[in-house]
Formats: sequence, structure tokens, C-alpha cells
Amino acid sequence: MHIFYSGHVQGVGFRYTTKTVAAGFEVTGTVRNLPDGRVELIAEGARAELEAFRMAIRDAGVSGLIRDEQVAWSDAQNTLHGFEIVR
Repeated sequence: MHIFYSGHVQGVGFRYTTKTVAAGFEVTGTVRNLPDGRVELIAEGARAELEAFRMAIRDAGVSGLIRDEQVAWSDAQNTLHGFEIVR
């Protein structure tokens, strides 16, 4: 799952919240700020687990910060380990 979040998503704890939420799911991935103001999330896991993770991010109190969420699905590459904030 590859998501680009836009809105007021930088400098508000969005990446930290995402990493904290990820700890409750069987997913691996990364989350990082982009120079254009968006946040990029890449996550791998079972489709149902990823969908639940995606909803849990919104339920964690950041949904009001998100203006748009562009989601793309592809096959896992199995190169991710753990869940990290990328700087």
C-alpha cells in the first residue's frame, strides 16, 4: 500500500502517530515528509491488515489534518523490516 497524504500533515506529529499506530498491526513500512508538503506512507502486509491500519491512522485523531489521501496498491516487495520514520 502506497499512500500520499496532503493537507496539514507536516509538523503536527502525523509521522509519529502513524508509527505508533503501526505497532498494533502486522505491517512493515516507512513514513516520511516530502518537500512538497505531503506525507508518504509505504506499508506491506496482508490486505485486510493494511486496510485496518489505514482506518486506524484516521481514527488516531489525524483525520482532520488530511485534505486528500491518494492510495495505490501493488504487490509486496518484501524488502521492508519493522516500521520506521524516514527523515
